Amino acid sequence: MVETGDFMRRDRDWHPPAFTPGYKTSVLRSPRFALVSLEQGIGEKAGPIFPRSGLDPLDNDLIRNFSKDGEAIGERIVVHGRVLDESGRPVPDTLIEVWQANAGGRYRHKNDSYLAPLDPNFGGVGRCLTDSEGRYAFRTVRPGPYPWRNNGSDWRPAHIHFSIFGEAFVQRLISQLYFEGDPLIPLCPIINTIPDKAAIDRLVARLDLGQQLPFDALAYRFDIVLRGRRQTFFENKREGH
Repeated sequence: MVETGDFMRRDRDWHPPAFTPGYKTSVLRSPRFALVSLEQGIGEKAGPIFPRSGLDPLDNDLIRNFSKDGEAIGERIVVHGRVLDESGRPVPDTLIEVWQANAGGRYRHKNDSYLAPLDPNFGGVGRCLTDSEGRYAFRTVRPGPYPWRNNGSDWRPAHIHFSIFGEAFVQRLISQLYFEGDPLIPLCPIINTIPDKAAIDRLVARLDLGQQLPFDALAYRFDIVLRGRRQTFFENKREGH
């Protein structure tokens, strides 16, 4: 839906408070004093520029881009959508980076000690540029849920982390997408820090059988809205942007 008008009002209730004790990590990480505004220099206001020639054809194929002797194991999916501004206009040439756990719920990271095995053919990272219509797509395996020590042993729903680069380094936005129908979504303490259910709903990728790869992969659609009243929730811009 395209919004009209010159002024896009922010909904300050869209974002959770920084201090949310149910999500125990926020107790130590949340600020206790008013934020300080720092003047931006040329390093923050300029760049980066991402030419298409700098991307490998397999960068957006997580099933194959880390392959050693085969393809990644798991439920094969395609995640696709568009990046839009608050007026529904496409945002072209935007770099999207993704990272995720494997099908067993384990990250390829030295600090991940979860007992699920690593997949030797899955690195868990990828990237792509939006086209002239703001479209993007990547192929991967559906990540598994995993336990974490919040409240003893909570479980994180299946999710994929993503970041979007704008026209300057300080315009990088970071969030996570979840999958339609996952019963762990309403139980997750991190998700439950978001007070508005509509904001949570905007983080859920929807099954899109029309874009499936026949006999290969299911498809999920996830559109990203950068600003406005229906913006996607971004973890590093809780105050709105």
